Amino acid sequence: MNLQTNPQSSYALCRKQAAKQTTFFVSFVSLILLSIFAMNSNAYADDRAKTIDDILNMKKAPTGVVIEIVTWGGSNLEWALPRSQEYIRQLREKFPKLSVAIVTHGAEQFALTNDEKDDNKKVHSIVQSLGKSDVPVHVCETFAGWRGLSSDDFPSYVNVAAAGPAQVNDYISVGYELIIISEE
Repeated sequence: MNLQTNPQSSYALCRKQAAKQTTFFVSFVSLILLSIFAMNSNAYADDRAKTIDDILNMKKAPTGVVIEIVTWGGSNLEWALPRSQEYIRQLREKFPKLSVAIVTHGAEQFALTNDEKDDNKKVHSIVQSLGKSDVPVHVCETFAGWRGLSSDDFPSYVNVAAAGPAQVNDYISVGYELIIISEE
């Protein structure tokens, strides 16, 4: 009997257990690294962030504005998206052709999945109307992947970015001003 090919052998059982532990360890380390990255990127982003009043007080329109939403609460888009809409209204009142984008990459982003459409009709409706106003709404595929979700789990009117923080940085790198929404 070959111990390596018999699924009931001690060797095979040890390999299965080791694989489970390795998967858990990799997931755990990834979560810790993301947490550190998120804390560092948010601390860095805070230095670059402006308030709505800062931008409204500018004499000349910025290239654009990216609104970053990171609240970690599943239902927080219910208040964060209307707040974003109000910011966009104010910004476009002063700068009519201003480009605006929204990036949400906390737990709140999961309200935008296909499975959550019925429970979050208002949120989905807002995102659809934002898209019609040329305001893309991005979610984080990396975070979604950790929950077993892919871009296919989001409707077509939601833009799935490879990584939310990187998407924010891409906008900033081309001259967008940053507004952060992190709590009600």
